[in-house]
Amino acid sequence: MVKKNIIEKIWDMHKVSQMEGHPAIVAIDCTLIHEVTSAPAFECLKERRLAVYDRKYTVATIDHSIPTRVDRINIKDAAAKKQIALLRKNVEDFGIRFFDYDSGYQGIVHVIGPELGLTQPGMTLVCGDSHTATHGAFGAFAFGIGTSVLSHVLATGCLLMHKPKVMRVHFEGMPGQEVYSKDVILKLISILGINGASGYVIEYTGEFVRRLSMEKRMTLCNMSIECGAIAGLISPDETTFDYIKNKPFAPSHTDWQAAVKHWQSIASDENCPYDKSIVVNIENLKPMITWGTNPAQAIEIDQCIPQPEALSETEKHMAEMALNYIQLNPGSKIEGVSIDWAFVGSCTNGRIEDLREVAAILKDNRVHPSVTMYIVPGSEQVRQLAEREGLDEIFKKAGADFRMPGCSLCIAMNEDKIPLNQRCISTTNRNFVGRQGSGSYTHLASPATVATSAIFGKITSPEYFHKEGQ
Repeated sequence: MVKKNIIEKIWDMHKVSQMEGHPAIVAIDCTLIHEVTSAPAFECLKERRLAVYDRKYTVATIDHSIPTRVDRINIKDAAAKKQIALLRKNVEDFGIRFFDYDSGYQGIVHVIGPELGLTQPGMTLVCGDSHTATHGAFGAFAFGIGTSVLSHVLATGCLLMHKPKVMRVHFEGMPGQEVYSKDVILKLISILGINGASGYVIEYTGEFVRRLSMEKRMTLCNMSIECGAIAGLISPDETTFDYIKNKPFAPSHTDWQAAVKHWQSIASDENCPYDKSIVVNIENLKPMITWGTNPAQAIEIDQCIPQPEALSETEKHMAEMALNYIQLNPGSKIEGVSIDWAFVGSCTNGRIEDLREVAAILKDNRVHPSVTMYIVPGSEQVRQLAEREGLDEIFKKAGADFRMPGCSLCIAMNEDKIPLNQRCISTTNRNFVGRQGSGSYTHLASPATVATSAIFGKITSPEYFHKEGQ
């Protein structure tokens, strides 16, 4: 028997047809929609008088443009208001399942898909959003698409695509308890660079990966796109199956064993071939943080910002521009840099486990008086869980603002924005120029590092939080 990796197996199951020298027609199992990228796709369907091919596995929500204040129903921004109204009309016109405010499942599209059990091993899943790779944590081939491609998928349930190459990233060793999956993916991106995995789907392997919960696996896969990958995924196992079981869209009790047997067959075969393989040793890894304006410009928190002269010519130019913008000096320590804002949330780190980690650090402590801290749950489900567990009271007592679900400060195309010349430590996935607000500065880190830094008012490792006896 020919040994195959997980992507080869999924590809073979979903390839409808292919002419030599042309992209294949690939079947898509699930399509997720939000308010920002969907309007032109629906307009295309209306112009051509086309229906949505598969309404059962097409699901919409609102997340990017919405306010996260308590009275969020009152949308003040005209553009956001129009986007949301248009999505509401489109889902009604096309009969698409929609999770609006107070449905119990409204939230960031890449948080609610797994919560609903929509995301399953062996699936092909798309969304008009680059961080669709999040769903790869379940052993799904999940990737972002453009608006024109979205219209094709909605109308036909298929898209045109060349078979991707597959890169195996094997993490060797086990880091300390203060190091999280967010730190590990930042380390990988710092090694590969922003284009190091272009043209590849990454499969993550190793004991570290196998020990991760599903939520932490989602964080790992979420940022695959930041090193140029098409997607990232993890072969499914018992952890995957346990998470999916009894979710609203999960296979029924009578179909469960058959589903698990199928999902088990999707996993990469032992000693299967890959187009490329790399090993990353994380045994002594420290918490990671970005110093520049792309996720690859990241270092361990106890290291110094690199000297541009020590980098390649391309990286040197990028580093000089980044440091000029972010107002930091080469050779200086990243730890100890003062912050103005701390943000916990996004499709990277807005799940209940992230909030629990933050609450464990904030409990019996206070956010520094010079810091504004936003904690934004990834969905209504996450918020409800946090309230049932009393996490909201911990956040309130610590002086943090626990808000309503949405993308919030990840992208700042809503009311939540970091002011000009202010510095934010953030659990999000991108630190591009102006990403969190015009003229603002962003440092990416894990929820634990963000929470610790919020208390001290400066970039601080979770290690030091414990050393200070907090």
